[in-house]
Amino acid sequence: MKISYDLLNLELKFPFTIARYSRTSTPILLLRLNYNGVEGIGEASMVPYMGESFQTATSFLKKVDFGRFTYPFNMAEIVSYLDSLEAGLPAIKAAIDIALYDITGKIERKSCYQLFHADAQKMPLTTYTVGIDTPQVIVEKVEDALANGFQLIKIKIGRDSDRLLIDTIRSVTNLPLYVDANQGWDDKVKGVEMTHWLQEQGVMLIEQPMDKSDVEGNAYITEHSPIPIIGDEAVQRLVDVERVKGVYHGINVKLMKSAGMYEAFQMMQQAKSMGMKLMIGCMSETSAATLAGASLAPLCDFADLDGPFLTTNNPFKKPEFKDGRYVLSERPGLGIERE
Repeated sequence: MKISYDLLNLELKFPFTIARYSRTSTPILLLRLNYNGVEGIGEASMVPYMGESFQTATSFLKKVDFGRFTYPFNMAEIVSYLDSLEAGLPAIKAAIDIALYDITGKIERKSCYQLFHADAQKMPLTTYTVGIDTPQVIVEKVEDALANGFQLIKIKIGRDSDRLLIDTIRSVTNLPLYVDANQGWDDKVKGVEMTHWLQEQGVMLIEQPMDKSDVEGNAYITEHSPIPIIGDEAVQRLVDVERVKGVYHGINVKLMKSAGMYEAFQMMQQAKSMGMKLMIGCMSETSAATLAGASLAPLCDFADLDGPFLTTNNPFKKPEFKDGRYVLSERPGLGIERE
């Protein structure tokens, strides 16, 4: 197994602001694994709040004995091995996982979605995410979403300006909305009142209303909300799924949290068995990680996979996108095409 990688600062089209921080770029490591002449591409998107960086990613890669990975890849064993080397660091572990699935698909001449028995015809609509901003920039972002054919908008909230942000979007479009508070609410009673107002504004779901550690507050809002409440920051990996039963209506699975596609799929299976709704989300990502997420999206109720549309220096072609949905190709592996 030969390994190489590129480091990239993925530049955002607009500054990305949520309840607790803002950024204009995201460090990305694009990993290439070559197994007997078959190349697989993986991606680590290292958003600052997750604590990963170029340094942590490259240091971790030096610890990995890639020679022990042989086809057919035992992904359960590989995930366990990577976790044994160092705790945390789910993004760089995801890059390895994604590259191995890309290789597997190419060897077996199957698209990654076929490896997970996903039905490409069941692809859900995906959202275009609008970060917190001034009304003028909010309008610019929504217009960009409409120009790119999106049929769902996701708005970041969690500050005193929540109602203004929603009103601003409603001055431009009547498309259905998702909202993400990113743990920004601090009053469960006011939170429930807000859920009812948001429903009136055409909001279909709310992500992570209160701090992830406030189990009682989030559960209270979930119990009284007229629309689904989805756990995000509270649900990182498989061990977290059982812990949030009854706290949220569903979970948001992200490959950069779950350490890749293998564990993301396990999380989906467990959540489904518990009667929970499923959302697949993303960080700021290139087409590589986006296609990995899109391979699992048909197994989910909701999708937020807008990375290639929010960035300016994606080194790959945008995935095919039509009528607000990704169109999965039958190319083997992830189906990545270089720009």
